Amino acid sequence: MEIRKLLKNNFLIFDGAMGTMLQRKGLKAGQLPEEYNIQCPEIIRDIHRKYLEAGSDIITTNTFGANRLKLRDSSYSVETIIENAVMIAKEAGGEKKVALDIGPIGQMMEPIGTLSFDEAYDIFKEQVIVGTRAGADIILIETISDLYEAKAAILAAKENSHLPVFCTMTFQENMRTLTGTDAITMVQVLEGLGVDVLGVNCSLGPKQLYPIIDKILKFATIPVMIQPNAGLPKIINDETIYDLTSEEFSQEIKYIADKGVGIFGGCCGTDPNFIKAVKEKLENLRPKELKNKRLTTACSSTKTVILGENVKVIGERINPTGKKKLKEALKSTNIDYIISEAIKQKETGSDILDINLGLPEIDEIGMMTKVIKELQSIIDLPLQIDSMKSDVIEKAVRIYNGKPIINSVNGKRESMEKIFPIVKKYGTCVIGLTLDDAGLPKTAEKRLEIATNIIETAKNYGIPEENIIIDCLVLTASAAQEAVMETLKAIPMIKSRYNVKTALGASNVSFGLPERKIINATYLALALGCGLDAPITDSTSPVLMDTIRAFKVISNQDKECREYIDFYNRGAKEDKIKKEKIEKDLKQIVIDGMKDEAKTKTKELLEITDPMKIVDDYLISALDVVGENYDNGDIFLPQLIRSAETVKIAFEVIKERMIEEGKDKISKGKIILATVKGDIHDIGKNIVKILLENYGFDVIDLGKDVDIHEIVERAQREDVKLVGLSALMTTTVRAMEETIIELKKQKPKCSIMVGGAVLNKEYSKMIGAHYYGKDARESVNIARKVFGV
Repeated sequence: MEIRKLLKNNFLIFDGAMGTMLQRKGLKAGQLPEEYNIQCPEIIRDIHRKYLEAGSDIITTNTFGANRLKLRDSSYSVETIIENAVMIAKEAGGEKKVALDIGPIGQMMEPIGTLSFDEAYDIFKEQVIVGTRAGADIILIETISDLYEAKAAILAAKENSHLPVFCTMTFQENMRTLTGTDAITMVQVLEGLGVDVLGVNCSLGPKQLYPIIDKILKFATIPVMIQPNAGLPKIINDETIYDLTSEEFSQEIKYIADKGVGIFGGCCGTDPNFIKAVKEKLENLRPKELKNKRLTTACSSTKTVILGENVKVIGERINPTGKKKLKEALKSTNIDYIISEAIKQKETGSDILDINLGLPEIDEIGMMTKVIKELQSIIDLPLQIDSMKSDVIEKAVRIYNGKPIINSVNGKRESMEKIFPIVKKYGTCVIGLTLDDAGLPKTAEKRLEIATNIIETAKNYGIPEENIIIDCLVLTASAAQEAVMETLKAIPMIKSRYNVKTALGASNVSFGLPERKIINATYLALALGCGLDAPITDSTSPVLMDTIRAFKVISNQDKECREYIDFYNRGAKEDKIKKEKIEKDLKQIVIDGMKDEAKTKTKELLEITDPMKIVDDYLISALDVVGENYDNGDIFLPQLIRSAETVKIAFEVIKERMIEEGKDKISKGKIILATVKGDIHDIGKNIVKILLENYGFDVIDLGKDVDIHEIVERAQREDVKLVGLSALMTTTVRAMEETIIELKKQKPKCSIMVGGAVLNKEYSKMIGAHYYGKDARESVNIARKVFGV
């Protein structure tokens, strides 16, 4: 199925919401929509036919939640439900294409939750294998809010089927997903993983998605798909209604089509009338072909660094070569030391961090995976995976959340045969070293020859030039002085022939000489002047960073000298702050998310400080700073949760001491949390729980799919002042409203806050909630207001 060919002349139209249609057919709260494939196949078949009659080119199977975790209480297996779903769609559609619908698993993945990458992969793999075998034509991975989960699903699809893979994610009004991924990062990572189509679904109405769509279209080089909701929800006559008519929806879709989107469908609140209106509105129009150029990028889950726009610094300090303290940290599994090195490099200007843990005495694969997971929960900088071993590189790249750089490949055939398949499969960038079987060349021409071999061989593997970064390697001036300038000559020679970027570890030039920093800074300046894009260097060295900042001014990269002026105007103050941070207090340790240090420091403070003073002056104060950083978009959910978990460790130490001394435990109030009847999604609720507990509240978590009477009875028995209700699915919002009505009747003085992807502030008021918790941070603010703390 060649998607681009299909889009030459016509738009591709998917169907609309399945849940909306099933509700109209009598789906009750608590029922699994997927069980209709077996219990009421005629209803599913009829819905498919109505969408086909409305103009759908592709219909989606009723398998959104057909995974082993969501179906664990069902009488039917994943295999039975998916096989029946595909069969029904095929029967209804005839020659029309059928997309196997795969939604989110419904649990938080590491590091935010406990679901591992491998576990998520296995869950998706089962769905993919069954759906492919049953005859699906496309795999549609949709409504994903976690980039890591998207990666697990895409790899499961690519490795276990031959079908085209479409992947759409959900975004919030802040233009990021729940876990903080922005549009450019989604595009870079998903395209790298080899999806055929990417885009956004659910989330919001079409108009609210305009800014997100614009960002996607600015960077995407493959077809884009959009499936918005039918506007925003509201309640009319006790029924959830979305505020757009089919005509208004189709008019907004036409506007989006004019921007360059080629594939459309509908999500919550849409029905065959919406699809018919879209089909008619686009009838005589032709899709626009996207003509964006690929970029050279490295991505974490929340940040994309574009190489080539201006100089980017790759921090080199996490490498045990010549570093005694780092070697000891690796041997003793002192992860906090490695984290502190990463934080130090970020604070001093690194844009990307090189991670080399090659030490013979340790399990490099195990250590690399552990360090990557820990760093990605704290640092938003992209990582460069640096190892001599291809198995270490593959494992690290596989579990990495984002698009890393691989360091490295060289001109030897054996090296390219091992590394290039990894680069291609995961869509990473790769550092290409200009050395081959003959060793490190002395001339620029020979470096160009080796670079050409690397680049052309990479193309044969399907790797674009934009994913290649050439390191021309420098010999030491003390041993090969005549060859030092050849490295610099090679940089423009290679860049004039190919659309690749360049990196260089310049410090090798001074090896064996006194006052190395003088040589290093001078050579770095010369290299930058020759077109070096990314020096691999020590960002904690003031003279090297001074050189880079000055070069950005002189080369017109630092427009109006803003970065330069800003940095040096606050320089003295920053130096003082950095010196104070050498001996970090507990507050800073929490902000940085350093768990082991938090435990040690809390024990030290308990010897000289009152426990409640530690809680208020250090722990809560730190969480307030972290919360403000989260609100401002300076950090995202992984970092927020990491700091909360760090506080939890400190709390446990304090609680133990207070129990020993016979004092009461810490509690600012009691709160009930529950996901309402019929809804089995509890990711948002669990995040709220973590944060509330670490602000000192007692949380009674009733779990998911909780009956109304159980919530009310427990609220009465525990005499709580605040109940938090969560719902992700439109089909369960009615159960949330009924719960609120009953709570107000039986416990009128209890405050109620609600949250979930299908809600907004106005809608929350309509269903009777006192507060709308748009995210975990806001839920804490609500709790503090209710309890007056």
